Amino acid sequence: MLDGPALADWLPVSAAALVFLIAAAGIAGWVDAVVGGGGLIQLPALVIAVPQDVPTPYILGTNKLSSFVGTLSASWVYLRRIRVHLSLLLPLVAGAFAGSSVGAALSRYVPREVLTPVVLVAVIVVGVYTLLKPTMGLHHEPRHTHRGAVAWRSAVIGVGVGFYDGLLGPGTGSFFVILLVGVLGFGFLQASVNAKIANLTTNLAALAVYGVHGEVLLLLGAAMAVANMTGGIVGARMATKNGNGFVRVVFLVVLSLLVVKLAWDTVVQFLPA
Repeated sequence: MLDGPALADWLPVSAAALVFLIAAAGIAGWVDAVVGGGGLIQLPALVIAVPQDVPTPYILGTNKLSSFVGTLSASWVYLRRIRVHLSLLLPLVAGAFAGSSVGAALSRYVPREVLTPVVLVAVIVVGVYTLLKPTMGLHHEPRHTHRGAVAWRSAVIGVGVGFYDGLLGPGTGSFFVILLVGVLGFGFLQASVNAKIANLTTNLAALAVYGVHGEVLLLLGAAMAVANMTGGIVGARMATKNGNGFVRVVFLVVLSLLVVKLAWDTVVQFLPA
């Protein structure tokens, strides 16, 4: 009889690290469900807690498994409570999938040290813009009613943010939200449900790649996925209950965390080894 993989190959962390990762996944699921950006919590937690001899693709694949399940559960809650329009959602999702695929293919050729400062500036601009417009996104007031106008604008948003997700990634959900709010006039809550489904598409595409290559720590990913799913359901219910003002506040907090992370990454990459 052939021996199967050792338990350590499927769950290569201590009990304390497992508890830490489950807690991080739950918080990440909540944040991701409300406004996106849960990866700012979950991925660094995996990097910290998983032994350094575990290859990076396994960490990324495990992160995507947990995120996908959490995003799926949050999307289900949103879809039961908030109406979405296929004329916007379909081109948004299709554009996100195409953009993510191209971005992932090009990611190995674009120096990260060039991208990170650019994204940092973009995030700061988005944060300042949101602060200076306190009523933006508090009411759902779509600017375009013609289906064609909505479709091509949502497709462009999908391609652009999807490309960024494949190329770099941090804060993808937040970029989806702010563009749907700023360009199409959506409320933060309505933007979040569409952003969730678009982000679900990019997560699925990435998870399929990691899964085909067997680069997922299944037991760890499953444990984190349950926590992420729980956080996602709670976050989506809180968002739909408390409305656009609540989502806006969480959005600004997540943007602040993203600024700190990107600023740190920018500084670190220029420090001498």
